[in-house]
Amino acid sequence: MTREPLVLFVCSGNTCRSVLAEHLFRIRLRAEGVGGRVASAGLWAVDGAPASQAVQAILADRGADVSAHRSRPLTEDNVDEADVIVVMTESQRRALLARFPEAAGKVSLLKEYDPVSKGGDLRDPFGDGRKVYETIRDEIERALPGLIAAAGQWQRAKGKERA
Repeated sequence: MTREPLVLFVCSGNTCRSVLAEHLFRIRLRAEGVGGRVASAGLWAVDGAPASQAVQAILADRGADVSAHRSRPLTEDNVDEADVIVVMTESQRRALLARFPEAAGKVSLLKEYDPVSKGGDLRDPFGDGRKVYETIRDEIERALPGLIAAAGQWQRAKGKERA
């Protein structure tokens, strides 16, 4: 039996961008009737911090309750288990690959999937107001269809390798 791919979203602290991306992606997968596993972690996360209040409010607007979310640091186990690792900035990609060079083939930048920007960093909204978080949410949502398509291609390719 083929397992569903795991998409791991990674940012700095796992309280803002990666949490938004994880839950928005999960909502999108469910809406499209697509399977997949989704998680998030932070390169420099303090274990157990809650999602920011702005993230909780914005996700509540989409029907997701993330009040139980607790940040988790990125570990070798997270990296090994993930099929696709999506970072928010180039500096995060470099930091992740410096720690886990074996992950090079599965790390991508979120905005690479955005048909408008086609790359670039996703700004860190930490400490900003709700409007900035809403802009970040919109940028994440714009990238999700491309990410879903890429994850589907990966899953089909893996299925052929096993056949």
